[in-house]
Amino acid sequence: MTKLSVNINKIATIRNARGGELPSVTEAAVKLQDFGAQGITIHPRPDERHITRKDVYELKPLVHTEFNIEGNPHRPFIDMVLEVKPEQVTLVPDADNAITSNAGWNCEIHLGFLRNVIAEFKDAGIRTSVFLDPNPAMVKYAAETGADRIELYTEAYAKNYLQNKKKALQPYLETALEAEKYGLGVNAGHDLSLENLKYFADNIPNLLEVSIGHALISEALYMGLENTVQAYLKRLAKW
Repeated sequence: MTKLSVNINKIATIRNARGGELPSVTEAAVKLQDFGAQGITIHPRPDERHITRKDVYELKPLVHTEFNIEGNPHRPFIDMVLEVKPEQVTLVPDADNAITSNAGWNCEIHLGFLRNVIAEFKDAGIRTSVFLDPNPAMVKYAAETGADRIELYTEAYAKNYLQNKKKALQPYLETALEAEKYGLGVNAGHDLSLENLKYFADNIPNLLEVSIGHALISEALYMGLENTVQAYLKRLAKW
């Protein structure tokens, strides 16, 4: 079964909009795991617009499933991850001022840099994943970085799902099949939702994990957090 990791950035965004500690990022992480989430994802950015460095350290002892920290591997980010030692680090090439992640790595151009960074994480026993656009030709270079997994950037799939879901899925399927040839695990995330997740999960081979935040937290406003997590798990279940 594909694991569900819940990105809790949106919880921190709501908290920071008002100040104080409500809603609590740490309590949300505990509750989400109690409700069945198989991982907690955070994406701390340098401006701390949502997840803060303090959050990162406070979450570590509370995440008993899988802790996944995403981010652009600037030196302060690298040092923080090496100190916290999550189960997984996902490398994302987002600009500091980006509203949200908007592109995967060009692993061919950044091959040397990514090799060096990933070697540091692997020496510390941290599983590594690189954020990748659905492009089979890029998988070879992703493998050469030494990464354990790729994370497919699924915004294009979500955007085109209602128009033609088979066509929207095709480049992701081709990329996942290429990853399988190189022994890379496949994660996925960005704009996956209750509406479009099942078709994606049912048709992408070797899909080990999805990281979902914005849609899940938004849907929880109407359905409640526990019901929403359970609904996502049902979408991922293989009967």
